[in-house]
Amino acid sequence: MSSVFPQNTFQSLRFGLSPCPNDTYIFHALLHGIVPAPAALRPHMADVEELNTLAQKGQLEVTKLSLGVVAEVMDRYALLSSGAALGWGCGPLVVARKGLTPDDWKNATVAVPGLLTTANLLLTLHGGFQGPRQEMLFSDVMPAVARGEADLGLVIHEGRFTYEKLGLTKVLDLGQWWEGEFHLPLPLGAIAVRRDMPLPLARRVQSAITGSLAYANAHPDTSRDYIRSHAQEMDENVTRAHIKTFVTDFSLDLGASGRTAIEHLVGRAADMAGKKLPAEGLFLR
Repeated sequence: MSSVFPQNTFQSLRFGLSPCPNDTYIFHALLHGIVPAPAALRPHMADVEELNTLAQKGQLEVTKLSLGVVAEVMDRYALLSSGAALGWGCGPLVVARKGLTPDDWKNATVAVPGLLTTANLLLTLHGGFQGPRQEMLFSDVMPAVARGEADLGLVIHEGRFTYEKLGLTKVLDLGQWWEGEFHLPLPLGAIAVRRDMPLPLARRVQSAITGSLAYANAHPDTSRDYIRSHAQEMDENVTRAHIKTFVTDFSLDLGASGRTAIEHLVGRAADMAGKKLPAEGLFLR
């Protein structure tokens, strides 16, 4: 892999992950020594928008990131085939306190969970939302809409299952829009390694993540306490629905259709930014 970084021995790896149930489910076995790690791991757990910002600076050797930021960091990071959040019926939602028509969307204020998120990229690609965007932590989006501080909210993670508890109404499912428009599964997040990492080590990281998820699928109750200790939503039914929605067969291996979906989304983002996809491709080879 090519290098744009200072020399690094890679005896330990800073590993960025989110506290969301899909990540803690996938990585529990790896981070707890049940599945052997290819190097000492130093977990950095943070909201995905913080991870996106750290990726812009190249500060983590391995990290979860939004597909919405990949066009900005594809010279620094290569995407792995395992650990991704990608599938059908998993898209971000646009919610409101009351039903709004598409005519109302254009100039509405939208609370968004970060400008680098895939959700925000999808909102831009849709084209129907031209009003101001208020950036905030994902867990603050729905309360802000419920209080009338924003007309619309862009909902990700557990919010997909809980927005009605706050009296909010779904006005658009961006996943359904994407699937209908492009006939592809929706890529939301992926695991990436820095391009200066030695290729054999990067491949071992990828294999370890695959093994960690395979263990989780075979022993789904083992990680329950770890997941609950970091989840925003304590309802176990919500947690199970979250994992079922965002951990899919694509999470074990993107496969050809998963790679195509990511290339299409990142390609559109790159076009908007006036960038070209790297000659070596987006993915670890």
